[in-house]
Amino acid sequence: MLKKLFIFCGAIFLLASNSFARDISYIDSVLNPAKLQGSGRLNWLGFHIYDASFYRSGVPSSPEFALNIRYQKSFTGVSIANRTADEMKKMGVPDAQVTTWGKELATILPNIESGQTLTAIYTPKQGTIFYHDGKRVAQIPGVEFSKAFFGIWLDPKTSAPKLRNELLGQGCPPPLFNEAC
Repeated sequence: MLKKLFIFCGAIFLLASNSFARDISYIDSVLNPAKLQGSGRLNWLGFHIYDASFYRSGVPSSPEFALNIRYQKSFTGVSIANRTADEMKKMGVPDAQVTTWGKELATILPNIESGQTLTAIYTPKQGTIFYHDGKRVAQIPGVEFSKAFFGIWLDPKTSAPKLRNELLGQGCPPPLFNEAC
């Protein structure tokens, strides 16, 4: 009887742990397969805001990559868009361009609840594709937007250098940033 109980508990544990596993098949489908390069946490004024994971293709020189953010706080899509625009401006993107992209992001980014994810995948042919909890929500074409958007985390001028280092780990930034490694 005790043996059956252990087997049953073990099966329940395996099923429960699988439900917490992150489904990144949508990232794998683009990066073929996705390989975690690094991950880190953003804290602001002592609050845990989100955890971020940076994925690259199994081929190191491949230009495709993904940034997955699991939020620990709830935010409106508009507030995420506004914060994104502010960060782009700090990085030196011209005001007129920041305004245009900020408005576009405000129309496409969903409201996020604690525990939900927002993922952005870059491919040179498609630009940036956004996913909310693994479901595609929007696409913004163009290398300039992608460089400005992902630069918030990956550019050397980021306002979160510790997180950048955690995301890049021991690897190099993607070719989009033309940074020597």
